Amino acid sequence: MNIFFWKRKKEFFTEEERQAIIEAIRDAERMTSGEIRVFIESRCSYMDAIDRAAELFLSLKMNMTNDRNGVLVYAAMDDRQLAILGDEGIHKKVGNEYWNTELQKMIRKFNQENYADGIKTIIADIGAALTNHFPFNKDTDKNELPDDIVFGK
Repeated sequence: MNIFFWKRKKEFFTEEERQAIIEAIRDAERMTSGEIRVFIESRCSYMDAIDRAAELFLSLKMNMTNDRNGVLVYAAMDDRQLAILGDEGIHKKVGNEYWNTELQKMIRKFNQENYADGIKTIIADIGAALTNHFPFNKDTDKNELPDDIVFGK
C-alpha cells in the first residue's frame, strides 16, 4: 500500500492499452532483427525531446544491438514533447524524412488524444521499415532488448 498517495505514479495508459502497446512491439519485432523501445514520462524539463531521447537511448543500451537497428519512441506527456530516435544502422536506411513523417503521424494521433493508438501505429510503421531493411533470420536473431514500456518520472 502506498501511504504517500500524493506521490503515486501517474498512469498514462490503461492496463489494456499498455498490453496492446507491448504486443505491438512484439508483433513488429517478430519480423525483424530490429529492436523497438517506448519510453514515457511526464516532463522533459530543460531539454529538447530529441536530446532527452538520445540520453535515454544510451542509458537503455539501445546502441548495443548487433546491427545498430534499435529505435526509441519517446513521449513527455505533460510537456507534449515527442521524439523518435533510430540508431545509425536503421537511420542510414530510412533517413531524416522518414522519421519526420512518422513523428507527424504520432503528433496527429496525440492531438486527437489517441495516445496509445498513436504509439501502436508508429510501432507498426517502424516495424515495417525494420523488416524491410533488417528481416528476421531465425538462425541468428534474438530479442536483444526488453519489450516492456519504460516509464520515467
